[in-house]
Amino acid sequence: MEDYIDKKDLASVKERRRKEFEHYQKRYPSMTQDIVIAKPNMPLSYPIQGVEVMPLHMIMIPGLGLHGVTEEKYQVILRASLGTLNTLADVSDDVVRGRGKKELIILTSDVELLNFILEHVTYTSVVYQLSAVDMMTFESRDHVAQFPVIIRQPSLPKLIDPGADRKISSLVTVTTKTFLRYHKLRLLIKSIRQYYPDIKIIVADDSEVPEKIIEENVEHYLMPFGKGWFAGRNLAISQVTTKYYLWVDDDYLFTENTKIEKLLDVLERTNLDMVGGSVKGDTYSFQLLYEQGDDGDCLHLRYGSFHKLDGFPNCVVTSGVVNFYLAHTDKSRHVGYDPLLQRVAHSEFFVDGLGILLVGSCSDVSVSHQDHNPASDPNLAKVEDQYKPFRDNTDAQIKFKLALHYFKNRLKCYSTR
Repeated sequence: MEDYIDKKDLASVKERRRKEFEHYQKRYPSMTQDIVIAKPNMPLSYPIQGVEVMPLHMIMIPGLGLHGVTEEKYQVILRASLGTLNTLADVSDDVVRGRGKKELIILTSDVELLNFILEHVTYTSVVYQLSAVDMMTFESRDHVAQFPVIIRQPSLPKLIDPGADRKISSLVTVTTKTFLRYHKLRLLIKSIRQYYPDIKIIVADDSEVPEKIIEENVEHYLMPFGKGWFAGRNLAISQVTTKYYLWVDDDYLFTENTKIEKLLDVLERTNLDMVGGSVKGDTYSFQLLYEQGDDGDCLHLRYGSFHKLDGFPNCVVTSGVVNFYLAHTDKSRHVGYDPLLQRVAHSEFFVDGLGILLVGSCSDVSVSHQDHNPASDPNLAKVEDQYKPFRDNTDAQIKFKLALHYFKNRLKCYSTR
């Protein structure tokens, strides 16, 4: 990927990328940084998962105990790094030392008292963090164990009321981006209205001389000239007020096989974030295979899917789909469409969504495509000639996109097949 960066700029670009990646790691620390191996036949009992506390809150740590050993004097030590420890047991400071600190020491000759104290050990988060892991240490005289305490601030759900009737028009908004080709856009709208007369349609438009789209329940948003493909997508979905949006290109045509209900059923009954259909029988689904490396990562795009979607014989689980999909509005906003990609772009959204979006593809829901034949009308032919240079995927565009992947996604190699 370094081949797509100007040689004179490569050193400074690499240094900027390194600093940005360090900042990214601080903002999004790994929840599984440390591998913890459980020792065999250990007399210590402790939780191995599920201990979670909100920042600046206190919890009791369940499952702590010492079993199967006999000692004249029992000693156990608990250590934390992001919180403080205590016990609710009412015992003297000679027995429990370090209350309210990061190290708690328990000394007693009574194993039953020891386990009573351990059953009532508390952990208090002392730093406000949205998400962090405190690897606790639990130590007796001859054994040491580690277990995680998850510090997490729960987020509030953002629910969208589908209405008492749960009609398609209350659940789904159709979105599209147009540029110059109003004759194709009007045909698309006409075909949508044939099957879904009440559904809202949102159009983002960056044409130089915009035409008015006077249609009922169509919202037409104007942008600066040539602002671009992904900027238009962002604008369109930013105005969606329904739970889902259906993305279509402005030169598609709805048919009797364009069953939004089927795609909606998939999303309502599974944990998928988006599900694609087919365009004239082609789903164009693809996998994104990720390889991590020390000085950059590799990404490989391979056409196909991972496996069938359980309960839906015509659907599969994949990484990316064609430009015809139904998606959860909030999840797509979370990923976002990079406005730097102004011309030909599609898979880049799914690259940015890798690890965030769970994607499916269904072959039994399709949309048609308007003819690519040259227009016979001289005025329409002129529009298509104006449009074509903005549609072509030039060498400069390809180089720009790969250079963007190099920096933004920290990729050192990228392949398609």
